[in-house]
Amino acid sequence: MSSGSLTSFSRLTGRGVLISLIVFTQLFAGCFGGGEDNTPAAAIPDWDKGFAYIDDPATLDLASDYDVASPDLSLSVGDWDASSEQWINRSLWGNASWGVFDKTYGGNCCEHYLAATEWGWLMNFGGEYPTWSEDRGHTWQDYKPSLLTDIACRTPKPTITGQEGLGEGSIVQTTTGDIISMGWFPYPSSSGGDQFYAFLWDGDSESWSWCYNRLTEPFYDRSWQVEIVGPISSNIGSGDWGSLVISNFWHQSSNRGGQISVDGLNYYYFEFPDKDANLDVETVDLKFDNLTAAWDFTKPHKEMRAFPVPSGGLYFPSFFDDGGDAWLDTSLNWWRAETAEGNSLPSEYCAFDSSAALHCVTKEGVILTHQVSWDGGETWDNQTYNLTGVADSIEEWEFHSNGEHDLFVLNVRYQSAVGPDIDVAWHVRDYSESLEPDTLTYLGQGNLDSTSGAGNDIRFDFASMGIMADGGAFIAYHDATDPDPLFGLEMLLPEKYN
Repeated sequence: MSSGSLTSFSRLTGRGVLISLIVFTQLFAGCFGGGEDNTPAAAIPDWDKGFAYIDDPATLDLASDYDVASPDLSLSVGDWDASSEQWINRSLWGNASWGVFDKTYGGNCCEHYLAATEWGWLMNFGGEYPTWSEDRGHTWQDYKPSLLTDIACRTPKPTITGQEGLGEGSIVQTTTGDIISMGWFPYPSSSGGDQFYAFLWDGDSESWSWCYNRLTEPFYDRSWQVEIVGPISSNIGSGDWGSLVISNFWHQSSNRGGQISVDGLNYYYFEFPDKDANLDVETVDLKFDNLTAAWDFTKPHKEMRAFPVPSGGLYFPSFFDDGGDAWLDTSLNWWRAETAEGNSLPSEYCAFDSSAALHCVTKEGVILTHQVSWDGGETWDNQTYNLTGVADSIEEWEFHSNGEHDLFVLNVRYQSAVGPDIDVAWHVRDYSESLEPDTLTYLGQGNLDSTSGAGNDIRFDFASMGIMADGGAFIAYHDATDPDPLFGLEMLLPEKYN
């Protein structure tokens, strides 16, 4: 690696006592529920038939058994015992071991910003620097900016490597096999204060570089980031793709906060149209055949509220106040958009995967609906997740799909109607055949209430998740085993994935 300081670290520790236990759970995964399974044995499906561990959980620093149950949440949630601060009387199908990672693996006090690449990296930019593992969490690396910026930067600036202060960022793979990333360092440090550093991993040279960028907003907040499919030809330059970064605070509060780049290093302030703007209408055909594997990894965090378009540009579903869509074209011009048949998409939260399926998710109260279109957003298949009676509210949620493995995963953190916050994930395997979920997984112990936003003692600021190239999900969650958010890495996978 060039143009920076690359730090490698391994946190492997011996856990020989646990190995025999893990082997035991591998042999009998799905057969036990921690003594809480009140479901008659005949009613438990052979849910893990054809599954195998892709790696030995005992070889990671930490692993934990997550409960697996019927997709009908109301059948398994159980009762909250306040005296012991744990859930009892749960009706479970079994359990599966997941790897567990804390904030020292690229996170911070309040969040993880997770992503993956088509070549097998697991990435996190919850904290100060891009951090990743190339071996499913056994060893980790991070990239710290070098003393001087890249020669391509229009604003040269020295930094004191590793002394930029507390920070947070965003990261995602492009369809061309690069990695675009942004870090924001808000607090005064020996390198400055309120700094925006752009980080780029170039797929051709397989190296990192960085640039300092000046901002117009005095306070940026967590960034969301997405690729604009190119080639781009605009008044700020040309490139194979564009990168758009928005501020969570400014964009949600006043529809501002856009920064745009055509090289992943030099960013310019970029305005959004007003939500009631009267723009010319452009038809954007969203029907495609099978896409490349990269499309399983280009989905941004859902709060970006946009998705790359395979034919070019960036689509903002339900952007306008009247529910209409917006499109940013390859010349970086804004349009009101409609599908080939003149329709708008049903949700702000949509994304393609490599199958060319268009996935959208809507939320109304405690009801989430997964919608899939195979004809470019003209007709939809629906699956509802109704948490009525189980959840008082849905606090955080996120979704991801993988066309290569025909897999959709929905993650929800909800305020229980009778106890603390609970993290769950539904797996929909072979979604092209049916949108009904196969399993429900309880992530962690579900024994800790948390709140997003500065000033709260126990924080879980947003959901974050993705799916590895091998089909294993990775999902952020929070329970009482750690004062800060954790994330889990799925290890028990269908053998057909390999």
